[in-house]
Amino acid sequence: MSAVNQVLNRIDQDIDASVERLFDLLRIKSISTDPEYKQDCRSAAQWLADELTAIGIPSQVRDTTGHPMVVGHRVADDKPGPHVLFYGHYDVQPVDPIELWDNDPFEPRIVTRDDGSKIIVARGANDDKGQLMTFVEAARAWIAETGDLPISVTVMLEGEEESGSPSLKPFLDANKDELSVDLALVCDTNMWDRETPAITVMLRGLVGEEITLRGPDKDLHSGMYGGAARNPLHVLSDMVAGLRDETGRITLPNFYDGVIEMPEDVMTMWGNLGFSEQEFLGGVGLKNPGGEQDRTVLEQIWTRPTCEVNGLWGGYNGQGFKTVIPSEAYAKISFRLVGDQDPQKIREAFRSYLKSKTPEDFELELHPHGGDPALRMAFDAPALDKGRQALTKEWDKPAALICSGGSIPIVGLFKNVLEMDSLLIGFGLDDDQIHSPNEKYEFNSFHKGIRSWARVLDALSKD
Repeated sequence: MSAVNQVLNRIDQDIDASVERLFDLLRIKSISTDPEYKQDCRSAAQWLADELTAIGIPSQVRDTTGHPMVVGHRVADDKPGPHVLFYGHYDVQPVDPIELWDNDPFEPRIVTRDDGSKIIVARGANDDKGQLMTFVEAARAWIAETGDLPISVTVMLEGEEESGSPSLKPFLDANKDELSVDLALVCDTNMWDRETPAITVMLRGLVGEEITLRGPDKDLHSGMYGGAARNPLHVLSDMVAGLRDETGRITLPNFYDGVIEMPEDVMTMWGNLGFSEQEFLGGVGLKNPGGEQDRTVLEQIWTRPTCEVNGLWGGYNGQGFKTVIPSEAYAKISFRLVGDQDPQKIREAFRSYLKSKTPEDFELELHPHGGDPALRMAFDAPALDKGRQALTKEWDKPAALICSGGSIPIVGLFKNVLEMDSLLIGFGLDDDQIHSPNEKYEFNSFHKGIRSWARVLDALSKD
């Protein structure tokens, strides 16, 4: 029997103990946003450091300006394959509103559904304690069964992900030589569906801008000044309306520079995923897509750039009616970026556009928010191919290569600070209710997630 099959057998035999260890971690109230739970966060970090050390990955609790990091290493120069950094976070979201939980959120339990499937219910069951423990348990099985890991592994577990990660970048900067290895493994993402594993290969970037447009030096009576005085809301509305044409394309000059087209085989793969545009939009009460008319909804949310109005306001917003021309108007606009789009060039083009549309007796004030490029792993990257093969073997279904319409800040920091790509493999589902009452993690996701990481470690060690 091959080493990986021995490890898989051990995982199956030890699954009940794996669940109990996860439950021990889930009982720790590591809510990073609330100072009341500061000691609980440290307790979770210490629990993980002790557990990793016990299985053969010597680890330490490392202080930061906020909640501590856990860092551990099991490294040998003569091991094949890449040296990987596994990342997860042990902190969790607050549990409010507590009255909507069916049981104590920090007393984990297994619930058997009518169809016989099981779920683990607790705060952090998925995000991210259940996810990170899939890797820890896979490493445990490898070391217990074979005496070692097939590749060199560094583990870094964070305690502030749910509160904005204020200490993360300074920690990475200060420990770059120790933490910058060949490849990051991130387990904080989802599968495509219950039967289809997935690797997230693209994350969109973000540029945001807050706009204040000032016209008259005071609010004006619309009967006395209406028609004669320019209304800042009219001017700003025209600016916003001009950002997209009738086909849904964004009109800023050179906006699409750096946007890449997906390979034909990837488009074919996505076409076979069974994604329903009607169900996706119907789930939020809509029927018709609003992006580029020549693109599918899946393309629009995964691989195409956007320009969205996140807020637009001004004038009187109280009860009743007040007939004024407001002196100021406001908007918040964000752009999601893809491919090799340059955030700074997008910001400059947007600002130039706004300035060109601003009347000479108006004042334009701009406040930047965000400025991150899109991230992607090359479709021909060896680690991606090996990871996909490993997942396909475990789930007996081809692993999907998917994208995320949003961003995962840690992946950007790994790329920009530690100069390494990330392989994003997770086993969550869209209905796991992370951040909500009755958060859950499929028992099957936990069990097969452990088995999946065991296979991925083995695959990465092969030529």
